[in-house]
Amino acid sequence: MHRQHSIGLAIAFSLLLAAMLPAAPLRVLIITGDSDYPNHDWRTTTPFLQNALLGSGRFDVRVTEEPRGLTPGALAGYDAVLLNYNGPRWGALAEKALEDFVRSGKGMVALHGVSYGPLMGMEKGPKDRWVRSEKKGADWPPYKAMLGVDWEPANIGHAARHAFPVKLVEREHPITRGMEPEFTVNDELYHKMSHRPGIRVLAAAFDDPAKGGTGQDEPIAWTVAFGKGRVFHCTLGHDTSAMYQPEFLTLFLRATEWAATGGVTLGPRAGATVAQASVPVAQAAVPVRDAVRVLVVTGGHAYEPSFYTVFEGHKDMVWTHAASQKEAFRPKFLERFDVLVLYDMAEDLADLEKKTLEAFVKSGKGVVSLHHAIIDYTNWPWWWQEVIGGKYFAKPVGEHAASQFKDDVPMVIRPAQGMANHPVVRGLGEIVIEDEAYKGMWHSPRIKVLMETDSPLNDRPVVYLGPNEKLRVVYIQLGHGPSAHRHPGYRKLVHNAILWSAGKL
Repeated sequence: MHRQHSIGLAIAFSLLLAAMLPAAPLRVLIITGDSDYPNHDWRTTTPFLQNALLGSGRFDVRVTEEPRGLTPGALAGYDAVLLNYNGPRWGALAEKALEDFVRSGKGMVALHGVSYGPLMGMEKGPKDRWVRSEKKGADWPPYKAMLGVDWEPANIGHAARHAFPVKLVEREHPITRGMEPEFTVNDELYHKMSHRPGIRVLAAAFDDPAKGGTGQDEPIAWTVAFGKGRVFHCTLGHDTSAMYQPEFLTLFLRATEWAATGGVTLGPRAGATVAQASVPVAQAAVPVRDAVRVLVVTGGHAYEPSFYTVFEGHKDMVWTHAASQKEAFRPKFLERFDVLVLYDMAEDLADLEKKTLEAFVKSGKGVVSLHHAIIDYTNWPWWWQEVIGGKYFAKPVGEHAASQFKDDVPMVIRPAQGMANHPVVRGLGEIVIEDEAYKGMWHSPRIKVLMETDSPLNDRPVVYLGPNEKLRVVYIQLGHGPSAHRHPGYRKLVHNAILWSAGKL
């Protein structure tokens, strides 16, 4: 009895120890690469998705850019594959290897552009345009069955990219259980697809006719049974700006775990903890000969080190940092730099610095003012009235009440009417972001508003050009902390503004 009791205790202890140990990472293979399809940049989205998976702590991830080499043996060690690919067909052996992998009980996650493209019978036609192939055998029927969807050639497309709410229509599936019932994305909304019987739709979105949509709810995410395997397909994920939303990442991470195991242990806000870490660290870039010379000025306001990452990895600009106005606006400032980026906060500026800064601006050099720099030099009327065209009132002045701020406000920032093709905002579309809101500021009637918001907690102008058309000045209200600094849309906006103010766009 004593020996049996000892054995029982040992077994109980072993079970307790096993329960306390972290689960072994799930092995995921990302299939990507080999595509010059113009609208889906796998070179940026693949590392973003890889970092998200690794950041969750639940997955071990590998990447292949050569799917033609897939074999049953190469796939055998994985629990799931992530398809982020739009290239040519792989060949019969590799394609069958994927089919058998999923059919055997493994998982597959497929995002956005894999809904169509060469894998479903597209090829390059006249003038290198992608067209439906007429070649015999160009289609891959089992692939359509795995995705649970098809697209008639005449219907392939989507509404104009815009911000829209996604509704979780199935709340009891392991992937969606406990998640917020609705979230907003800035993405392409795929429509007019032929969904196959048996799919389980988890999320849908209204396809606004004003944006070129169908006027009805369109499925956004669904699951498919393929043999013994599990497939999750989501039409979201056009680029890293679309993928950056915490709710999208939560859906993606939980779906990947479900595809690999049939269950979900990751929490309903798993994406919030990995969103900022998902943005790949920019690699050092060797600047081109005529790269824009940028001086970034800080001081007077605390900020996160993530701010510096906004300027990394660009060949067309080189930057240096000054931690105060006195350090920045030295006599040779005009000769050394092409663009000044302000992220400081100081209402006063010494006369010598004023003289140097005024000469810089009037010479035609560029100025990009960010976020709290709207408070800069507000005791110098020429600066806020004629250069920036806006003022945040830190305290009441005369009849003007003090301006207000509020942290962590969800906002949609959209191009102002007629401004979507301005070089500063071109290609951005709408930015869905959580940032600090500013309310009750003064704005010059002569500014040119490039982007705006309808948030009741924020003034309408968010990005604008200064009031003097002869000067190259941009103000961008966004940029409070890491969630903004890491946002791909914000990073592109700041980069565009720098190049435009330098006369390069």
